[in-house]
Amino acid sequence: MPLPAPFDTLRLPVIAAPMFIVSNPELVIAQVHSGIVGSFPALNARPASQLDEWLCKIEEETEGCAAPFAVNLIVHKSNNRLQDDLAVLEKHKVPLVITSLGAIPEVNAAVHGWGGSVFHDVIDNRFARKAVEKGADGLIAVAAGAGGHAGTQSPFALVQEIRSWFDGPLALSGAISCGRSILAAQAMGADFAYIGSSWIATSEANAAEGYKQAIVDSHASDIVYSSLFTGVHGNYLRSSILASGLDPDNLPEGDKSAMDFGSGGNTAAKAWKDIWGAGQGVGAVERIESVADRVAALEAEYRSAVASLRGRTGID
Repeated sequence: MPLPAPFDTLRLPVIAAPMFIVSNPELVIAQVHSGIVGSFPALNARPASQLDEWLCKIEEETEGCAAPFAVNLIVHKSNNRLQDDLAVLEKHKVPLVITSLGAIPEVNAAVHGWGGSVFHDVIDNRFARKAVEKGADGLIAVAAGAGGHAGTQSPFALVQEIRSWFDGPLALSGAISCGRSILAAQAMGADFAYIGSSWIATSEANAAEGYKQAIVDSHASDIVYSSLFTGVHGNYLRSSILASGLDPDNLPEGDKSAMDFGSGGNTAAKAWKDIWGAGQGVGAVERIESVADRVAALEAEYRSAVASLRGRTGID
């Protein structure tokens, strides 16, 4: 089915993934100005009162842009900010809300009430069906190799299973960091590439210089999959685990019941500050540059990939 407005006017079929700590208003504004969907987690605005200020700034500086912005809500039961943050999003009529770690019909209904859309991230087909049943408009398939909280399924298998029954908006996440991968995501059946780690190594990102350089210096083999740090499995930079005095090859399992995404919890802040999340696509990131330059490079790679595929297959 054709993509609804405002997603049909993007420069590239890309949604910038919301990243804890890293995604700030400056990054989101630069992404939107570059013609892709920019996003940030509501929990990045600390204290909670800062969320309204962030949204005012983003709205003011992206007015008239073709691309929309999105806000990520952690709907896990431990997030005691959820209702307050949702009220702020309603005040600003945020066009796209990305929900994670649970699917709540009441949240989806509230977003629909102000005319917004809800995309829910999922790691398998079972969760995808539940999300749509509970009112999600679109899905984000988080496949193996994605940065931060990630699944283990092949993107080929995950997208195929979802597309066998779902014809709504679908984004694919998992080691996508070049234009060829954006085209590949579309070829598999996704509408958008969901890109995260590449933005860490940009001048606008709220990341330590050491973190940015580590993204540039790392490859897929430098990514460690563990549940220790938040209770949910995710991908992290090996170098940051070593720097914290831990053995990345012998990490114990995390306690899922100890997850705390509330205003006073450590799950959403401390783990991502000391242990750096990243996906397996880091090998394609060769330098620290501006968001504008990164998007321009992605577009050039994407167009080159389209031309190359046409030349090899004869398909127009």
